[in-house]
Amino acid sequence: MISQEQILNARILIIDDQKLHARYLQKVLEDAGYRSVRTENDPLKALPVIHELQPDLIILDLDMPQLDGFQIIEHLNEFRRNNYLPILAVSPETSAEGRLKALQSGATDIVVQPFEVVEIVIRIRNMIEMRILHMQVQDQNKILESKVQERTKELRVTQLDIIRRLAQAAEFRDNDTGVHIIRMSQFCAKLGEAIGLDDTQCELLLNASPLHDIGKIGIPDSILLKPGKLTPEEYEVMKTHTTMGARLLSGSDSPLMKMAQTIALTHHEKWDGTGYPQKLKGEDIPLLGQLCSVCDVYDALTAARPYKRAWSSEEAVAELVTQKDKHFNPVMVDRFLEILPEIEKIRGKYKDEAS
Repeated sequence: MISQEQILNARILIIDDQKLHARYLQKVLEDAGYRSVRTENDPLKALPVIHELQPDLIILDLDMPQLDGFQIIEHLNEFRRNNYLPILAVSPETSAEGRLKALQSGATDIVVQPFEVVEIVIRIRNMIEMRILHMQVQDQNKILESKVQERTKELRVTQLDIIRRLAQAAEFRDNDTGVHIIRMSQFCAKLGEAIGLDDTQCELLLNASPLHDIGKIGIPDSILLKPGKLTPEEYEVMKTHTTMGARLLSGSDSPLMKMAQTIALTHHEKWDGTGYPQKLKGEDIPLLGQLCSVCDVYDALTAARPYKRAWSSEEAVAELVTQKDKHFNPVMVDRFLEILPEIEKIRGKYKDEAS
């Protein structure tokens, strides 16, 4: 609904080198109740004035020296592309060809001088109403877009929360704090950045890596919680958490779930081909699996468990170096050691005592 106030408060700019013509038209509009009518008689100053005033309607004389109305319209085409700005062309041209040229150049409408006062006032009102309607639709679209973005963000936050809780559900089965997945995921994001992954990939890595051991949900407690060393048969069952996790995460088109599936399946592969479940070797191991393997092992070594003490950072680093070309990609280990101060900050922030 457009109010009379909105129409009469519209900003109108008259561009005409003939001062008498411009002043006459200004008086006509002010007598009709319009409160913001401005004139500009120098066509060379028209464009700066337009950008300053941000008018709702331009009334433009086409026949002016130095810079005519057609040239002004041409200069305004880019400005008007995403900003509906009506232009009422005024011309002494009476031929159909002349009027068509004005409309083809970009004028919204055209009146021929001398004009009927009642006619031009009605045309101006109609054009201003269209301008106001357009702006209202734009504002409404912005509101809707904002709401969609807000809702999308809420859904994403909810999805990530579900993923973290699901990951923690698996982690709680053999680690009573669940902070391993927090540390490990942050290690992965930092290492991803260090090896040159972009921000989007690093964020995906941060949120996908917590699911690396989700397959442990399917491992019997008698094996998963066994305090002593596993038998060869039990170890074979334990190794199935990789394929089980990959199956749980399969079938999704989500980039996050696809990444999580790759990580779950390959984070126990070893650079020398002695890992599991596929015994992949070297560069055949997906980069994400190589990366997560280093982060997972380092955190496991430096964390206390019922069956082992927590290794010191120095001991864990020595083990990583020893396992270059065996368990780990040597380059991945080197990049990890370069960011070790950041890794240690994360490790200090998320201690096992925390929940």
